[in-house]
Amino acid sequence: MSPKQAEPQITSEPKPPMADQKLEQPGLEADMEQRPRYEAPRYRPAGKLTGKAALVTGGDSGIGRAVAVLYAREGADVAIVYLPEEQQDADETAGAVRAEGRRCVQIAGTLEDAAFCREAVERTVRELGRLDVLVSNAAYQSRKEEIEDITDEEWDRTFSTNVGAYFRLVRAAAPHMKPGSAIIASSSSTSLRGSESLLDYSATKGAINAFTRSLAQALIRRGIRVNAVAPGPVWTPLNPADPGLPPEKVAQFGEKQPIGRPAQPEEIAPAYVFLASDADSSYVSGIILEQLGGETSGR
Repeated sequence: MSPKQAEPQITSEPKPPMADQKLEQPGLEADMEQRPRYEAPRYRPAGKLTGKAALVTGGDSGIGRAVAVLYAREGADVAIVYLPEEQQDADETAGAVRAEGRRCVQIAGTLEDAAFCREAVERTVRELGRLDVLVSNAAYQSRKEEIEDITDEEWDRTFSTNVGAYFRLVRAAAPHMKPGSAIIASSSSTSLRGSESLLDYSATKGAINAFTRSLAQALIRRGIRVNAVAPGPVWTPLNPADPGLPPEKVAQFGEKQPIGRPAQPEEIAPAYVFLASDADSSYVSGIILEQLGGETSGR
């Protein structure tokens, strides 16, 4: 084992200053000067998802990419959903999934379209033969200094992408899911403490929490568990591509967390494995699992 591998992960992940690069929305991971870490070399699989099939939205990059790769490492075939302009990133994710010996279905389109949400689910079932895990992870954000700067169109886009797609995907997926299946949503620390510059985004993440808890109650009788993961700052294309975040703030992204840095996707993804695994979390439904780098939501 090399010294780098032997060093604890909590202290070996990159710390600010991060690369002060700006990206055009939606932001390609392939264009980032400082690439997020998703390969999780320390992670040891145990066949927790052998024979399962998962659908991961926003699976082209960031947290979604890391989740897709760990699901494949645990034995699942994976379908990933992404925007057409994110094809380059999606191809890399698909290659990483296939390198784990699993199938990857690539589905390009916009989750604001209800018909596309249905087709994404149907195609997953058609090509992978089943659907056991749904991860609603794709998100849109754009910081604004004042509430007057948020247009009706942008408010609607944020809610449609972050909350509406979650609803539409679950509505389409639930009839295909058997007992032991799991639904996992990506929430955020902003759902717990708000954000003065992410009013619409924070509101959607709070809605995701409430919808998750309600879905957990509605679907438990079918044997389907529903949970959410609420990370703090994570180094993904989402923030460098945020028009409201200047380069100097990108460079200091995550430094205010008690841990002193943003999370890397490879640190967040194992929580999604835990919540997807019936063997690990069969009695867990309706939780918002916080990953805040030492911060506590009650502060």
